[in-house]
Amino acid sequence: MSGVCLATAGEGEQKMGSAGTKGKGRGEEEAGLGGLMGSLRVIELQLVAFILVFSASGLVPVMDLAFPALASGYILALARFAFPSTSSSRSQGTELFKGSRLFRMYVIFGTTVGLFLPLAYVLGGFARGDEHAVLSATPHLFLLSFQILTENIIGSLSLFSPPVRAMVPMIYTIRRIFVDVDWTHHVWLNKTLPVNANFQDLAWYWFGKGLALTNLAYFSLNLLGFLIPQFLPRAFERYFQERGEIYSKTAEDKRSVVINKSQFSEKKTD
Repeated sequence: MSGVCLATAGEGEQKMGSAGTKGKGRGEEEAGLGGLMGSLRVIELQLVAFILVFSASGLVPVMDLAFPALASGYILALARFAFPSTSSSRSQGTELFKGSRLFRMYVIFGTTVGLFLPLAYVLGGFARGDEHAVLSATPHLFLLSFQILTENIIGSLSLFSPPVRAMVPMIYTIRRIFVDVDWTHHVWLNKTLPVNANFQDLAWYWFGKGLALTNLAYFSLNLLGFLIPQFLPRAFERYFQERGEIYSKTAEDKRSVVINKSQFSEKKTD
């Protein structure tokens, strides 16, 4: 959601490695890793299914349909020309941010509010025949599904540097905030209750309003309070630290070569 797939992947791998060294056999560790990878593949297939259904249903505007392609092209251009991956970043994994227990609770809350509840809202809109609810919430789900899928793919590859991995949730969150503004506008200003509304209609009406407003508040806070001030600087700090280590090592190698050549020439003169 919030760079969570990228921020906590390294921490999970580190915990898995430490658990293996405390007594678990290598076969059990490989089995656990295989199960984890299998579950990730299932999640990715489900996201692809959501994306295909949303795309083919005609419920997503053309601009939102084109946005993942434009964002993917920009991310690939950043990875190729602006922030190419270094050998040290490939060997150190994808860990960028170590989250505390409070942070993990924050992530779980965001997953529930951003993915599960909007999905239930869309499915409930289909069941109730509420076309307005389906049209207003589907673009949010479409972009979020593409974001999670992109984060999973990039997080599993070592070809992308930390700044490129950090830019994925940044790009999608900024776009999705504008989508959530439209969603909030639709449910708060364009949707009205009938005069003789029963309790279920009243609960559904306020559930949609609260869900839209909560998503807008959560992802705005996530962008301004986590991604920009913490996640993105941490990614750049690690990237330039790795490049500095590479440059210093290269300079030391060059100095050692020059020293060896001078010593060899002195021996020849003697």
